[in-house]
Amino acid sequence: MSEHESPGDLAVRLTGREAAGERRLSGTLTEVTLDDGRAVIVKRADGPDAARAEAAGLRWLAEAGAVPVPAVHGQEGDRLVLDRIRQGPAGAAAAARFGESLAALHAAGAPAFGAAPPGGPEHASIGHAPLRNVPGADWPGWYAEHRVLPYLRLAVDGGTLRPAEAALVEEVCARLPDLAGPAEPPARLHGDLWNGNVLWGADGRTWLIDPAAHGGHRETDLAMLALFGCPHLDRVLDGYQRTAPPAAGWRDRVGLHQLFPLLVHTVLFGRGYAEQALDAARAALAH
Repeated sequence: MSEHESPGDLAVRLTGREAAGERRLSGTLTEVTLDDGRAVIVKRADGPDAARAEAAGLRWLAEAGAVPVPAVHGQEGDRLVLDRIRQGPAGAAAAARFGESLAALHAAGAPAFGAAPPGGPEHASIGHAPLRNVPGADWPGWYAEHRVLPYLRLAVDGGTLRPAEAALVEEVCARLPDLAGPAEPPARLHGDLWNGNVLWGADGRTWLIDPAAHGGHRETDLAMLALFGCPHLDRVLDGYQRTAPPAAGWRDRVGLHQLFPLLVHTVLFGRGYAEQALDAARAALAH
């Protein structure tokens, strides 16, 4: 593949169809209309590992047959070609079905906490932050070592969090075995489940895009949905609980699971998220 190959040419080569039109959506996204009327997205990721991780994650989520995700037509270098999802309004009934499907996705499981999708790299990303997928035997120890402490150190080194404040988060990590609730098997997580990665399809289904997929604790996905807001979140959670109720006390552990994304945002976007991360740490310790 030439780095100068146009998005349309890449789409033609990876789909086997001719291109009928090409439209730039952003600096990294181009919509290509194919000669059979379908549309695909040509996406440029931050690097080859990011594109490979996204393609592997989407395929792994699709294998569960639970929540629909865009089909991956191919990935080369830092670019991948995906089906375009036509969007519609967010509805309460669709939200309830999404909750049921999300529970089924989680139940599909993973080989270990921290397991990368088959074919996915160990060194992936979440947003523009590095994300390392390293298997661990138990969730509390893995979560502390690979999801909380790396971003805490980056935040302290960058001057966004003070060492005295970091001690609060370190206390959460030390107490994780007692704070984490009942042990659960590794779930198949989307891994970056904020509202922007939930698409309400024109077909009435709810789709997931742009995963940071890995094996983790299912409450992490639920906490991420709550962190940045999701349309009809109560209906989503109702559908989830009807299908696979989380362990007792899960609402008290939301702050614990939000600590990871909030520290990532602290590293990427600064002090405002540091304050939220400290609030989440205090909430975790209060229960």
